[in-house]
Amino acid sequence: MSRYARQMMLPEVGPQGQAMLARTHVLVVGAGGLAAPALQYLAGAGIGRITLLDPDHVEQSNLHRQTLFTMQDIGRPKVAAARDHLIARNPELVLQVQKTALTADTVDQHLTEVDLVLDGADNFATSYILSDACLRQTLPLISASVLGQRGYVGGFCAGAPSLRALFPDLPETAASCASGGVMGPVVGMIGALQAQMALKVLLHHAPSPLGQLMQMDMANLSLGSFRFDGADEPAAPLRFTSPALIAPEAQVIDLRPKAEAPDLITTQARRILPAEIAAADLCPKRPIVLCCRSGLRAWRVARDLQARGFAQIEIIAAGAIA
Repeated sequence: MSRYARQMMLPEVGPQGQAMLARTHVLVVGAGGLAAPALQYLAGAGIGRITLLDPDHVEQSNLHRQTLFTMQDIGRPKVAAARDHLIARNPELVLQVQKTALTADTVDQHLTEVDLVLDGADNFATSYILSDACLRQTLPLISASVLGQRGYVGGFCAGAPSLRALFPDLPETAASCASGGVMGPVVGMIGALQAQMALKVLLHHAPSPLGQLMQMDMANLSLGSFRFDGADEPAAPLRFTSPALIAPEAQVIDLRPKAEAPDLITTQARRILPAEIAAADLCPKRPIVLCCRSGLRAWRVARDLQARGFAQIEIIAAGAIA
């Protein structure tokens, strides 16, 4: 137990808390900048079992913020490189990795026998899919997002409101670290906060991080925090789905122009651009599935269709799934 001696000295941890951590299973979705510090701190704290999902490979442009990787990892699957570095730090860790993306049709199987989910995907489609599943299964979710010099981290579900309750609508733009830029230290600080929140939830510390949001704005050197325990779940949530879950009777609309997506999302789909939706022949009594790259265009079109009386609407973020 010498590895965890300094942590066990804390009265709020102790031998019992350390044994509790050794029995836990944490699912980490995404092996990027947020996961880099979070994984190291969770593995260092003595989490017994971690499952890590990520479909990507290490790129040189990742290294300024994804500090788990080195130049020698460029081109390798992120999960494989992360596994090697984490096991080198703590050989006692049971680490299962899968080079795959989390999707609406696979999320439930990944949550089997999991005690807590850490969302490091920094992708709103994946975050909403995770939040919906964690709300159904009463699993705690620690979700975070960073862009530029700003970010947040919060604890959701398992008795607290879901991510949807706090963020019922998508942002105005689909900017990402790749398109909008990001400062590495901000990502590191938010990822470390994710690990701390996760440990506090697993150790049943009070006050609970579930129902708490922490915000960081390093552009203005400000920090903030508030509770959202009373936030209501949206009455008509727009769900993200995947091609494997499309019903045979659904009206599938691919909103992407041909130059962006030469192939339709499925053979069942029709290509209708957002500006053409108002004049399209659609049946309000049949399910509708709207597809675009990030989900943002589909979300806006879905809100317009809801205002017109369409009730059964789902969204596919094709870029996120690919």
